[in-house]
Parts: sequence; C-alpha cells; structure tokens
Amino acid sequence: MAGLARRRREQEQFYWPGFVDAMATLLLVIIFLLSIFMLAQFLLARDISDQDSALNRLRSQIAGLSELLALEKAATSELEASLGSLNDSLADSEAENAGLMSILDEAATRADESGGVLAELEAELDGERSLRDTALAQVELLNQQILALRRQLGALAEALAASESDDAEARTQIEDLGRRLNAALAERVQQLAQYRSEFFGKLREILSQRSDIQIVGDRFVFQADIFFAKGAADLNEAGELELDKLAGALLELEAIIPEDINWVLRVDGHTDSDPIRTAPFPSNWELSTARAISVVQFLMSRGVEPARLVAAGFAEFQPLDPEDTEEAKRRNRRIELKLTER
Repeated sequence: MAGLARRRREQEQFYWPGFVDAMATLLLVIIFLLSIFMLAQFLLARDISDQDSALNRLRSQIAGLSELLALEKAATSELEASLGSLNDSLADSEAENAGLMSILDEAATRADESGGVLAELEAELDGERSLRDTALAQVELLNQQILALRRQLGALAEALAASESDDAEARTQIEDLGRRLNAALAERVQQLAQYRSEFFGKLREILSQRSDIQIVGDRFVFQADIFFAKGAADLNEAGELELDKLAGALLELEAIIPEDINWVLRVDGHTDSDPIRTAPFPSNWELSTARAISVVQFLMSRGVEPARLVAAGFAEFQPLDPEDTEEAKRRNRRIELKLTER
C-alpha cells in the first residue's frame, strides 16, 4: 500500500509541471489575442472617430450653406418688398452670392474626399444655384421695372411742373376775377343801399304820421295790431290801406332799380310769447308764417312782382322786448320789412 501511494505521488509530480506549462502557454495566447483585439478595436474606433469628425464637418458646412441660402432668400424677399432700396440690397446680394460661391467651391473640394456624400451635396448645390439664378433674374426684372418707373416719374414731374405753372396762371386770373367780382358786388351793394335809402325815405314820408311804425336798423317794423286781430292772420281794412301805400312805393322802386340787381323785399312775421293751439295754427310758427304770407299775397295782388317778395316766420324767438309784460308782448307782435339781396 505504501509503495502504491508513493508511485501515485510520483505520477502526480510528473504531470503537474507540464500542465502548468500548458496553462501558461494558453494564458499567453489569450493575452496575445486580447492585445490584438484591443489594438484592432482602437484602430477601428479611431477610424470611426475620424469618419464621424469628417461627417460632422460636412454637416456643419451644409448647415452653414443652408443658413447662407436662407439669408440669400431673405435678402431677395426684401429686394422685392422695397423698390426704393433695391440697388443697395442687390449689391449685398451679389456679395453674399460671391461668398456663397466660394463656400460652395470649398465644400465641393472637400466633398471629393467623402465619396458618396459628394453626389448628394452637388445635387443640393445645383438646386441652390438654380434658386440663386432665379433670384438674380427677378432682381434684374425689378431693376428694369424701377428704371421704367423712374422714367414715368420723370414724365409725371414734368407734367406736374407744367400743371403748376398753369395753376399759377389760373390762380392769378381767378384772383383778378375775384377782385373784379368783389368790386362789382360792392358796386351793386352800394347801388342797392342807395335804392334802399330812397325806398326807406319814401316810406318815411308816406308812413310818418303813425307812431306804431318804427325804423330799426335796416328794417321797417309794423306792429301786428295794424294788420291783424290777435291770434288771426287775415288782413283788416286798416292794414290793407297801409299796405296799399307800401305797394305803391314798391312799384316805383321796381321801375327805377336795374334788372341786374337781385333785390327782394323780405316780409318777416313775429308773434309774442303766448302759445297758440288752434286748428289753423297749432303753434306760433304757423301763425307768424301765415301773417307774412298774407302780407306778401296782398302786395302781389297790387302788382308787385312775386319774384321780388319773400315771406318768413320767426314765431316768438326773435323778440324786440324780452319782458313778459303786455306792452312788451304788443311790441313783439310785429311785421318787419327788409330790402335785401336775393
């Protein structure tokens, strides 16, 4: 038994060194393979990093190109929107186009190194060049339109200058005509004032015996009681007698005043402040107007030209005396005659 155990130990001691050597060799082989694998990974990672860097540069260049093209489109839009600054914008656009061409050429040179990316980049560049050419064609068209507009503006300026000269002459003629017209009107007014003075003088002679007839400024004022009963618009006999005298004076005036003087005799009816509400006269407006019309109709019946007469009603709103006494109301009930222009 002791010998068998000794031989077994000897056999075990004989196999152990070889096993250790085999394991060491295997470990070295594994380490070597791992080293090769790591080296391959490193080289592969470096190649991938270089390719990513190249792709990033290309993306950056493409982004720059896109931004530049966007700027070009914005510049082109501004050129179309503002004709006044077209020349300056065109110079800027040409400068941008020159820079863009330089960048595109540089990008095309670099794109040669990237293989398949070059074809895609060139296609994009061709499209952008087409857009640029279209924009330049539009700018050229706008330049031609601006030139045509400038020629039209020049023609309009000449026409405006000629028109202003004609306007100045016309204004001079109008001012001269205005002065002559004013002078003629002043002469007519003076003539009418002269005839008015003669007419009023004759009326003073005819009506001087009555205390209820007054002259207020350029008007003859008759108390309404001379012609009408209170609240009525029918002429009484005494009023008709006085109006006969007035009609005679008017007929004499018609005969001496030239026909080119447009004069009229205005007959104004006025009432007092007492309200009236009757069937024929719902208010003092109707009463005052009806009284003025009655006077006008009587004068017409005596031969006075209707075109020379005017009837107007003022109700109680133009009083001579603002007091609320009976005497003030009597004064305010009146018929006024005024010789004036038509």
